[in-house]
Amino acid sequence: MKDKYSLGLDFGTESVRAVLARVVDGEIVASSVSRYADGVIDDYLPGTNIKLRPNWALQNPQDWLDGLEKVIIDVTRDHGITPESLVGIGVDFTACTLVPTLEDGTPLCFLAEYRQEPHAWVKLWKHHGAQDQANRINQIGIEQNWDLLPYYGGKISSEWLLPKALEILEEVPEIYQRITYFIEGADWVTWQLTGELTRNTCCSGYKGPWQKKLGFPGKEFLISINPGLADLFERKVSGPILAPGQRAGGLSKHWAQRLNLAPDCPVSAGIIDAHAGAIGAGVSEPGVMLLMMGTSTCHMLLSEHEVLVEGISGVVEDGIIPGLFGYEAGQAGVGDIFSWFVNHCVPQYYYGGKQLDEGDLHNLLIKRAEKLIPGESGLLALDWWNGCRTPLVDADLSGMILGCTLQTKPEEIYRALIEATAFGTRMIIDLFQNGGIEINTLRAGGGLIKNNLLLKIYADVTNLPIEISPSELISGQGAAILGAVAGDAYQTIHEAVRKMTPPISRMIEPNARMHEYYNHIYREYERLLTYFGRDPESPMKRLTNFRNFILQEKEEQV
Repeated sequence: MKDKYSLGLDFGTESVRAVLARVVDGEIVASSVSRYADGVIDDYLPGTNIKLRPNWALQNPQDWLDGLEKVIIDVTRDHGITPESLVGIGVDFTACTLVPTLEDGTPLCFLAEYRQEPHAWVKLWKHHGAQDQANRINQIGIEQNWDLLPYYGGKISSEWLLPKALEILEEVPEIYQRITYFIEGADWVTWQLTGELTRNTCCSGYKGPWQKKLGFPGKEFLISINPGLADLFERKVSGPILAPGQRAGGLSKHWAQRLNLAPDCPVSAGIIDAHAGAIGAGVSEPGVMLLMMGTSTCHMLLSEHEVLVEGISGVVEDGIIPGLFGYEAGQAGVGDIFSWFVNHCVPQYYYGGKQLDEGDLHNLLIKRAEKLIPGESGLLALDWWNGCRTPLVDADLSGMILGCTLQTKPEEIYRALIEATAFGTRMIIDLFQNGGIEINTLRAGGGLIKNNLLLKIYADVTNLPIEISPSELISGQGAAILGAVAGDAYQTIHEAVRKMTPPISRMIEPNARMHEYYNHIYREYERLLTYFGRDPESPMKRLTNFRNFILQEKEEQV
């Protein structure tokens, strides 16, 4: 296997990356990234003056096809990779990123007649327009003691397939009827590459919702939500469901010719990007929680046992690695929150009016915030700028900073925002541990591992050591590992992980005294979460409802 390689395609929120890994040891020999031309579509529909509603986030699947072609050619051509030397391809993707298609896989937004219909476009994972539908599904699920609900902490999210499909059915029923398939981005890309329609246990299990023992929601439950949903999973979400590492098909002649690769090159079943990150970071056994830290944070954990923990995003058998139960929790906004603050809330006098990019501003704030100790600023924030995923599963919640005075400085707010996200992670850890799931160590991966202040705060808040993955490309590496398994270079994912992931690069140890300080602040965080998040009469919810009313009124006046 010395001269054999596998390819991982990592489809993120803003771009697609190809990672080319040597099969024998996992060394990344090449990578390439391509940003999506239309990016995240959350303002106007491309090429139109059609304004999207708040909480909408769409995407153009043509960007995915253009991007994957570019990055694959980049890494294979520039490094002299022959078609015979590539053993397999793996695909990971943000989820739930939902593509409505015709029978042949054509996305509805590719059709001229639907280019100006927002519901015909891909709904990105952070599309929160279906919160009302999610609320109603959850309420009916509680009333009917829905058998799937406990596997998702008692609530399903507005980000998932069922609420998004219901949103289309209720708002544009003619579009819903035209749709042959709803399919995850990961499965759509493998379909395009192979010509075979398959689905994967990861996206289906965590975002469907689907369980190996129970399947998808039953027809009677769907009818109780809306009779039009009766055949949703029977027809529009049909197809074989494959576990990570299983072969979804072989590369079609069309794509083999375009990419200068071998026809029938094995392509693995898809997987969610953060879950691929767990594999790429070397998490293949119980006891280690991966923090996949980027614009949002996903928390992945493996166990031999199935425990139904309140507020988590899901527990799925074979969801990450066949033979184990994969657990997921998450925070819908982390890096996005810090970027918001840096781009909108740092005055020019703070940096002398110089031309600084976002990275420079982060570094300046980090340098000053490092001098503070817990509690010194008197600030406490809630990390819900993009809603709360775990434990409240509520996209209508918003962020908050408590304790500001006329003396409050930018670095104090910056640190308080980092601390808020650390408190959110600690709450997730507490949920798992209180449910009997073992967590001994945290392992961090993703773009935020460059922020040493953040890592130190997380260790001190959680009182757990944090192992740092040596690569920022762990999702792509995880996808490449799955490509190697699909191509029979390894018999199991466990074996491939042992061979193809490097050892951790460093360890962050918690400081006992700082942890004691943070315990006091964390108790106040818990109180704020109860008041602002759990109370149905929360001022946050009332303000959000009033904002939506005003925006609707403005739209009607226009």
